[in-house]
Amino acid sequence: MTLNTIALELVPPNVDRGSAQAIDDARKVLQFSADVGLGGRIGHVMIPGLIAEEDDRPVEMKPKLDVLDFWSIIKPELPGVRGLCSQVTAFSDEASLRTRLADLVGAGIEGIVFVGVPRTMQDGEGSGVAPTDALSMYRDLVVNRGVILIPTREGEAGRFNFKCEQGATFAQTQLLYSDAIVRFLADFAKETDHRPEILLSFGFVPKVENRVGFINWLIQDPGNAAVAEEQAFVKTLAGSEPAERRRLMLDLYKRVIDGVADLGYPLSVHLEATYGVTAAAFETFAELLDYWAPGV
Repeated sequence: MTLNTIALELVPPNVDRGSAQAIDDARKVLQFSADVGLGGRIGHVMIPGLIAEEDDRPVEMKPKLDVLDFWSIIKPELPGVRGLCSQVTAFSDEASLRTRLADLVGAGIEGIVFVGVPRTMQDGEGSGVAPTDALSMYRDLVVNRGVILIPTREGEAGRFNFKCEQGATFAQTQLLYSDAIVRFLADFAKETDHRPEILLSFGFVPKVENRVGFINWLIQDPGNAAVAEEQAFVKTLAGSEPAERRRLMLDLYKRVIDGVADLGYPLSVHLEATYGVTAAAFETFAELLDYWAPGV
C-alpha cells in the first residue's frame, strides 16, 4: 500500500491560540489551494509531533496543541484530506506508545513517521522506544510506518537500510535544497532491494529567512560541505525576487524528479511552508506540481 499523495505540512498552533488559529489555518489552505488551481489535490496533511529542542532555535518553541487535538479540529474543515503525523518515540515506554499510536490510527491518521531524540542527544538515547524498534514492534498497528531520510548525513545509507529491514514502508526526506537525494537513492537502489515510498520534501523560502534563519537552522549539519551548499542556496532563495525564487525552486524540483523517477521507488511529495501558510508559498507549490505530481 502506497500513499501516492501530495502532503502539506501543517504545524499545530501554540496552545494560547487554540482552535481559532487551527481553523483559520485550515481555511487558508482551502482558499489558497483554490486560488492556484490545487483545489482537491492535497491528499494529506502532515502534522509534526514537536518536542523542545536546542536553546539556539531561532523561533521560540512554545507549547503546541497536541497532534490529536489539532487533527480533530481541522479534519472537518478539510473534506477529503487525510492525516499523517510524526511521533517521537524515544521518551515513551512500549505500552504507552502503543496506546498513543492506537489513538492516532483510530482518529484516522493513515501514516506515522517514527522520530527519535533531538540533535542534542545521541541515537539510542532516551528512556523509551527507539524509532527503529518501533518500526517492527508496531507492524500490526500502523500500516504506513515512516522514517526521516537525510541524504547528506554521514552514514545515512547504512542507517536507512537498517530502518527498511526493521519495517519502514516510507521515508520522508529532510527539506531538499539540493539534488543530493538523486545520487543517494540511485546508489541505494544499486546496493539493496528495498524500495520504500519516498516523500520528497520541498519547502518555500520567504524573504524573512535571511533575517530569522529558521530553515538554515533546521537543515544544519556543522562541518558538512554538502549542507553548507544547501544553506547557501536557501540564502539565495530568500534574497531573490518572487519570480526568480520560483524559477530556482522549479529548477531544483525538476532535477530531483527527473533524477529519481525511474529508480523504482514509489514517490509522493511533501510540501512545507516553514514560516506559515501563505499565498506566495502556494503559488510556488502550484508551479512545482504543474511539472509533476503523484498519480499524474
